[in-house]
Amino acid sequence: MNHIRSIALFCASAEGSDVRYRQVAAEFGLRCAHESITLYYGGARLGLMHAAAEAALSANGRVVGVVPSIFAHDVVVADNLSELITVSSMSERKQLLERSADGFAVLPGAYGTMDELFEILTDAQLGLHHKPIVILNAFGYYDLLLQQLQRFEQEGFLRPFHQSLLKVAETVDQVFELMDSYEYGNDPQWLDKHMRG
Repeated sequence: MNHIRSIALFCASAEGSDVRYRQVAAEFGLRCAHESITLYYGGARLGLMHAAAEAALSANGRVVGVVPSIFAHDVVVADNLSELITVSSMSERKQLLERSADGFAVLPGAYGTMDELFEILTDAQLGLHHKPIVILNAFGYYDLLLQQLQRFEQEGFLRPFHQSLLKVAETVDQVFELMDSYEYGNDPQWLDKHMRG
């Protein structure tokens, strides 16, 4: 069993067209607070990111925002967080989140969320971290993405043990169950071969 003390959340800075996405994000934030799990996120007071952060804060949870300096003085930045960390770039933000969090949760989002997801997955593939990555396929939002990942494997571009680095949850409860039970499944022989050429 993993001892998850902090989770980095990757999700939209938009509301989405279905109110249920916001409700799921709020449920996720509340669960973090109730489990005494620090919630790391992008620091915005917009969209699903904001819904999760506000819900956690409302239940006395600890929420840490990590904001690139281009947004540091912008009205989109939340001003009521437990801690706000300013970094120089979006890349530095991703690196700090990867170092700081014990696991990574992916809720509905678009370009930015996919950028964060695939960077954290690639780093797991390369053995740079061994932390759980769980995507919440709320209401089938990520069905087509998951089909594409299967296509990667079917066409020989993704090994099965790399496919298994990403866990898929259908509910918020399952996100936390998968985090707790996660076992890093990369192939050490593949890693050795890759790293040594």
